[in-house]
Order: sequence, then structure tokens, then C-alpha cells
Amino acid sequence: MKKIAALFALLLAALALVACGGGSDTTGEETAAAPETTKEAEGEKEAEGGSAGSAAAVDIEADPSGQLAFTSDEASAKAGKVTVNFTNSSPVPHDVRIESSGGEEVGGTEVISESSESATVELEPGEYTYFCSIPGHRQAGMEGTLTVK
Repeated sequence: MKKIAALFALLLAALALVACGGGSDTTGEETAAAPETTKEAEGEKEAEGGSAGSAAAVDIEADPSGQLAFTSDEASAKAGKVTVNFTNSSPVPHDVRIESSGGEEVGGTEVISESSESATVELEPGEYTYFCSIPGHRQAGMEGTLTVK
């Protein structure tokens, strides 16, 4: 009986170690993302007219269900250096590209799936279009308007 109790205790200890090992990777990712979250909050403050420095940030998210859409078709930012924080939690690859009203592509993120990516672009006041450049995605409606003030 003592052997069974000892084996059971060993099994529980092993399970606890496995659970801790898997959790440390997640914790590391969350810790690494924390500074970005702070930058996002500062960028949002800047975009709303606050004083968070000389940069603005725009958060754009692909539809998490995998649909060919962004979660919002409108965004705004203050003119200057704008950081585009793009999140795509679906397995379908997407990116965010920024296009001027004249049709010139001025920057954007890399193609990603199940992750986040940021890109910084210099934007003058005006209206821009953000879109996914994967063939067929923009045509399916994966675009929005970015107003820069």
C-alpha cells in the first residue's frame, strides 16, 4: 500500500512539473508582450489627443473566426509616425497594408497567422485605406479607412 501511495505522490509531482513547464512559456510570452501593451495604451492616448510622445498607435485585428474581415473598418491616428499593431489570432494568414488616397502603398506589416506584428509608417493628415494584401482578401471586403488628423 505504501508503494502505491508513493507512486501516486510521484505521479502528482510529475504532473505538477509538466503543468509548470508549459505555463512558463506562456508567462514568458505575456511578459514580453507587456511593454507592447504599454506602447499601445500610450498610442491610444496620443491618437485621442493626449501627450504620449511623438508617436501614435493604431490597433487592427483580423476576425478571430477566420473570416476575411477586420474586426473594425475604421481607425484614426494623429499625424506623424504611426505604429500599426496588428493581431491575427486565426490560422488564416493576413497582413495590414496602408494605402494613400492616391493609391500609393506607404507601408504595413508582414503576413502572419496566430500572432501579432507591428509596423511603423509616417503618415500625413488625410484618409488612408488599410487592407489585407493576400490575393482575394481585399476583394472579399478586408479593408477599412484610417483617418489621420
